[in-house]
Amino acid sequence: MDPQSAQPRIRRRSLAQELVSELSQQIRDGVLKRGDKLPTESAIMQAQGVSRTVVREAISRLQASGLVETRHGIGTFVLDTPNATGLRIDPATVGTLRDLLSILELRISLEVEAAGLAAQRRSPEQLAGMRGFLDKLREATARSSDAAASDFQFHLQIAEATGNRYFTDIMNHLGTALIPRSRVNSARLAHDDQEHYQARLGREHEQIYEAIARQDAESARAAMRLHLTNSRERLRQAHEQAETTS
Repeated sequence: MDPQSAQPRIRRRSLAQELVSELSQQIRDGVLKRGDKLPTESAIMQAQGVSRTVVREAISRLQASGLVETRHGIGTFVLDTPNATGLRIDPATVGTLRDLLSILELRISLEVEAAGLAAQRRSPEQLAGMRGFLDKLREATARSSDAAASDFQFHLQIAEATGNRYFTDIMNHLGTALIPRSRVNSARLAHDDQEHYQARLGREHEQIYEAIARQDAESARAAMRLHLTNSRERLRQAHEQAETTS
């Protein structure tokens, strides 16, 4: 990639991060309260001096963190006020490859065991829920639209199938911030074309699902570990490259 062509993208990401920090702070300070409607895109653009693309990227990150929701044709509304003593990854603090690597380490320790327990304890309804989110994930990928929400919901359904509410609580607190594709272009970091990369992710998810479906706990743990360690390895290599370059 031409270094000059990368500059606007890096700058846009920085501006979006600054806007996320600003809006998150307003929510924490109570300037924007639960149920409040955010200003329109045009109003935020004018107040912050940024483009519509930057505003939309910032709103998307706030949605991923569970702070706001967008109601089609109505606007974007504050969902919750972060609890200072609670466990939540603020999107404003998850901006580097090192942060994402740390999150993946946490996910491996958490979700490998969750997959094993889900295989032992899942109900037919929970298994059907996993299948549904996998289908939505495949459809979103085929349309080249945002697949992070369906990806997260698949993993959340596995946590719920453990029957242990603490797995679900932690996953909900982390939110879609724990899905790398919501933060970075993982295919580009893997030096892979998007279609091939998405197909590989799809196979990894299917292997997890199939092991849980046949109630094979050890295979479910192995499939989840493979999926998450593959993601970690791609990000680790990208991080080392960035460190070497800098």
